[in-house]
Amino acid sequence: MSGEPLEHPFKPIVFKDTEILILGSFPSIKSFEKNFYYAHPRNQFWKILHAVTSYPVNNRDQKIWLLKECKFGLWDMIKSCQRDNSLDSSLEDEVVNDLTSFLEEHPSIKKLAFTGKKSEALFKLHFSHLEIETVYLPSPSAAYAKMKFEEKCTQYKERLGV
Repeated sequence: MSGEPLEHPFKPIVFKDTEILILGSFPSIKSFEKNFYYAHPRNQFWKILHAVTSYPVNNRDQKIWLLKECKFGLWDMIKSCQRDNSLDSSLEDEVVNDLTSFLEEHPSIKKLAFTGKKSEALFKLHFSHLEIETVYLPSPSAAYAKMKFEEKCTQYKERLGV
């Protein structure tokens, strides 16, 4: 791997009443291009949230509205890293975001939800001292094909309480 570390390209999406912060690992190459979270056309994140909330997700404004209505926030664990592709397994030299300060600045957040093993593992490594409820959500990546879409929806619905 070579070159300068990639910096996370966009800000967290959070509101004054956000209760659940959904944390991924790091944006895909397609998300970098589209300048928005979970922008790869095969990623199931927005499709899952639509299925469990019935809110439309046809454009960026609708996606942000869904997050606001459901009191969800969206961010990633990694501030910068190097990678060869969009798979979490290719991420190296990760620098994590300052989740401790972020949660202090957003006291309405009561739960963290991780969209994959990488984000959950980084939390456990760097922030296990934080006293906050956490839940694991199955990866919405198309590369995670071990679980059917319907089962992912069931787990998101149960674990996010929607």
